[in-house]
Amino acid sequence: MDYIKLKNTAKEILKKHPGFDPKTAIVLGSGLGSLSEEINVRGQIFYNEIEGMPVSTVDGHKGRFIFGNFMGVPLIIMDGRVHMYEGYEAATAALPIRMLYLFGVENIILTNASGGITYDSGTIMLVEDHISSFVSSPLVGPNDEMIGPRFPDMSNVYNKELSSLLCESAAATGVAVKKGIYCQLTGPNYETPAEVRMLKVLGADAVGMSTAIEAQLAVHCGMKVCALSCITNKAAGLGNPLSHEEVKIMGARMSGDLKRLLRDFIRKIGESYEDTIL
Repeated sequence: MDYIKLKNTAKEILKKHPGFDPKTAIVLGSGLGSLSEEINVRGQIFYNEIEGMPVSTVDGHKGRFIFGNFMGVPLIIMDGRVHMYEGYEAATAALPIRMLYLFGVENIILTNASGGITYDSGTIMLVEDHISSFVSSPLVGPNDEMIGPRFPDMSNVYNKELSSLLCESAAATGVAVKKGIYCQLTGPNYETPAEVRMLKVLGADAVGMSTAIEAQLAVHCGMKVCALSCITNKAAGLGNPLSHEEVKIMGARMSGDLKRLLRDFIRKIGESYEDTIL
């Protein structure tokens, strides 16, 4: 990917929205797209309208950037993500995250739907760390030192300041939030019971098919990362047979609590920026 060309594309897109300076972005996972209805929209652009951008092909992932204001804070909603199981390499699947960086985003909130290993269906889990050893790194290939270092440190992928702020929002809104470790596998098949038992031994609390590679790319760019995993089903062998339809249905049920939590969280992020400016 020609990042100079992509950067120029980002500038041209933002020119269409004068005065819009988004510092925060939210990535919406499976079944969580209704959050996009909460935003005061200024404009949108679909991934397939941006040259070189991968296209989302999964039901429930519209594949677009929405520009607008949420709780008075200018932000970008990434409505639908791209997955490796759609046939993309990790670097390509995570490319929309690079685009957010080029749009000027500094804080990124990743959300996903996952299978619970430790926690039950219906739980919102704040991701404290992840396991990505089963998928390729999105940083494989040539490195642009202007964007980030060749060997980025991953000791603190999930920003403690943002995570602390989110916990404050959970307390303020009464939305229960657990903490845990997330593991990304490639999919599209769900895990076998034996694989889930292995992941439990490794320390994973939830498993899914996204997020970790996006977090890695965001850290490489210097963005602050926070991630929320909505556990929409018990992992294989721990509950009923798995289906994407169940994931979407439970994601929609959980969206009320998630939206209530994010409203307060985004407001707090906006206030923290105002304090910095003042």
